[in-house]
Amino acid sequence: MKDKIIEISLQQFLKHGIRKMTVQKLVAPIGISTKTVYKFFSDKEDLLKHCLLKHYAELAKEFEIIKKESSNPLVTTFKIWHKAIELDFGVDHIFYHDLNYYYPRLQDAVVHKFFKKSIAEIEKLIDTGIQDGYFRKDIIPAVIPEIISIIYSSITRTNQLKKYKLTTAALMQNTIAAYLRGICTEKGLKELERNYSAIIK
Repeated sequence: MKDKIIEISLQQFLKHGIRKMTVQKLVAPIGISTKTVYKFFSDKEDLLKHCLLKHYAELAKEFEIIKKESSNPLVTTFKIWHKAIELDFGVDHIFYHDLNYYYPRLQDAVVHKFFKKSIAEIEKLIDTGIQDGYFRKDIIPAVIPEIISIIYSSITRTNQLKKYKLTTAALMQNTIAAYLRGICTEKGLKELERNYSAIIK
């Protein structure tokens, strides 16, 4: 029953967002009482945490697939961050909006659990990209994921860019992609131009 509650609640959160959903609304599709929910979860935020753990476990699998699809460290780095932006700013992005604005600490805790390994792998991708001549030799690989995370947080947790009504591709192009281009060599930029349409498809 606990797993069923998490599964259904996650579907409801993704469809309707977090802020407006009560525990009663979350479990309405399976016809159980809130009393049953509280046997497994202390409150709505506790239930949300378990939903996020399930959700980000699935996202982590998606990122693994991206890494397996491309042997090019430059293309892989761009694809991972484009996918992240696509998820946050997709058509039905109310879930991510609510998560970023109302539950940032909870999100950070769950993301850290699942993506600590991914951040280390992005650092490795940058290092490999330097060795392969795609990224500049004067950059420090460990710094790059940190900087991108700061940029990412600034665009997902503020409304500063909302007025421009950018598509996910344009948002990527004008933020993280612009930064990544800045650390590319001439070889990296040429490789990126050859692959960019495939990255943002």
